[in-house]
Amino acid sequence: MITGSIVALVTPMHSNGEVDWENLDKLVDMHLAKGTDSIVAVGTTGESATLNCDEHCQVIKRVVERVAGRIPVIAGTGANSTSEAIELTAEAKKVGADACLLVTPYYNKPTQEGLYQHFKAIAEAVDIPQVLYNVPGRTACDMQTETVVRLTALPNIVGIKEATGDVPRGLDLIAKVPADFAVYSGDDATAVELMIGGGKGNISVTANVAPAEMSELCDLAMSGKADEARALNNRMMPLHEKLFVEANPIPVKWAMAEMGLMGLGIRLPLTVLADECHDVVRDAMRSCEII
Repeated sequence: MITGSIVALVTPMHSNGEVDWENLDKLVDMHLAKGTDSIVAVGTTGESATLNCDEHCQVIKRVVERVAGRIPVIAGTGANSTSEAIELTAEAKKVGADACLLVTPYYNKPTQEGLYQHFKAIAEAVDIPQVLYNVPGRTACDMQTETVVRLTALPNIVGIKEATGDVPRGLDLIAKVPADFAVYSGDDATAVELMIGGGKGNISVTANVAPAEMSELCDLAMSGKADEARALNNRMMPLHEKLFVEANPIPVKWAMAEMGLMGLGIRLPLTVLADECHDVVRDAMRSCEII
């Protein structure tokens, strides 16, 4: 089981929007050095919505090659077309990803039965561990607990990124799924409570700029050191909150450029962080002592 601090890695880009391969390598190296337990390549934070299919697969392959087996790589391969999700998932397996992260289909609003059949089709088509991803705030599609429980019967569906931010709902899910099914938080602000309650880790935006701190936070929460975990989480809360002052990954990419980790490149329709938000994010970074 993949556990701990799992960074939802940004995809660094040049000012013209082309992928910055050199800085992608450097970011992977940083996470290996700072204690990140696993990397999600080309999730929401990695701008999966604006990379074309070739780029999508190239980024996954590059991260897998750079990691070289030292930590697990989870490939973002979800789509609102079942056939496209199968194609991306098959390619991720081919290039050596350890698991795939599959977001609920967005925009077309499938029923709960449609969600079940979608994920069942992917699981049966590609023999690779698969992590479901429920983020209704982005997708306008909310996979209910009963559907998740039903999907746990499929052997290669091994976990879920629970990104509603609803802790009681997440704890109820943990209580209802098998013990070997991993429930990960996908909401930095509430992740500590989910992990204290039995969650297996955090798929994190904040870990892009504070990898060591988020690794420590996950270790504390998952080892039962609740008071210490909550204290560290309170110190990191300005980042958890202000990295969403505009749509993710706009603020986190700006913060990483401010740290000198990469340039400001981002793809339309996303734009560089608005000037009036610069001090908001910068103050959060200073408060958390990362600059």
